[in-house]
Amino acid sequence: MSIPRFLDIEYCQTEDALFPVAIAWSLADGQMKTVVITPEESWIPEDGGLGDIDLLYLEEQGVPLLELVQELHQDLPDQTVYVDGIDPDELLVDLIFSAVSQDAPFEVAPVSELITGLDSEAIEDRRRQLLFDEGLEPQLPENGVYALLLLAQEEGLLDDL
Repeated sequence: MSIPRFLDIEYCQTEDALFPVAIAWSLADGQMKTVVITPEESWIPEDGGLGDIDLLYLEEQGVPLLELVQELHQDLPDQTVYVDGIDPDELLVDLIFSAVSQDAPFEVAPVSELITGLDSEAIEDRRRQLLFDEGLEPQLPENGVYALLLLAQEEGLLDDL
């Protein structure tokens, strides 16, 4: 059985900025990768106001966009990658790839296109419940991907994790 691929992006959003700060995605074998992202200079507002985002941490610990894009090309070519459908994930993917003048090698789709037996609201309620039941912090992208993997497993869309 082909395992669906999932992606989640943590992001900074202020009045003057919207950009990704961390990303996680699942692989063909159900494992996950997660990285902190070094932001593109053009994403940072002139006044540097980023709320509670630690820009120094992102710059020191983050993966450069070109490396991230290469890894995504390697891991997710010609795939449909499912997201929770509540965050601006498609826009954030576009920001990442347009920063290096490339197109994403995958299509982004809401998980409701994969799990058709539940409506979007029921999917989101179940996803949140799984995060709570597993004691996972919802703002970490790897936890978002893990919850989507568990949800797909519950729906019989993949083998045991």
